[in-house]
Amino acid sequence: MSELSFQTFCIEFYSRHIQKPGNEVYDLFRKSGLLKMLKTDYDDLHGLGIEALMQFFDEYLAKELAK
Repeated sequence: MSELSFQTFCIEFYSRHIQKPGNEVYDLFRKSGLLKMLKTDYDDLHGLGIEALMQFFDEYLAKELAK
């Protein structure tokens, strides 16, 4: 899976996870730095299962949004 495909996959699944439109999730990922992290840490993150990814995103975004 390419980095771009992985980013799209994560946005789509997180969109379903939090029941928000994909464009809102994209903006959230971009503003929080998560979109960039999906590219820079691709090797580590793409091996995680979907449940682990969703938990990671929830925790990461909670920390970033609390700042």
